[in-house]
Amino acid sequence: MALNKDSLKQKIITNLKAKGFVTEGEHAAAGDMAEAIAAAVVEEITQNAKVNVSSGISKGLYSIT
Repeated sequence: MALNKDSLKQKIITNLKAKGFVTEGEHAAAGDMAEAIAAAVVEEITQNAKVNVSSGISKGLYSIT
C-alpha cells in the first residue's frame, strides 16, 4: 500500500475533531496543521524507512519508496 498524505491528513483531522479541535472555519488552523504533519510523516517514511527481507531470493535491506 502506498502512502497517501491526503488520506493521512483526513485521518489526522478526524482524530483532532474527536478530541474537540476546531478544524473548520475562518480562524481554524488545525486543518493546516494536519496537512503539515501528514506531509512530514510521509516524507520521513519515504526517505528513511527500510524493510528487511530476512529470507529468500530477495533477502536484504531495502528502502521504502
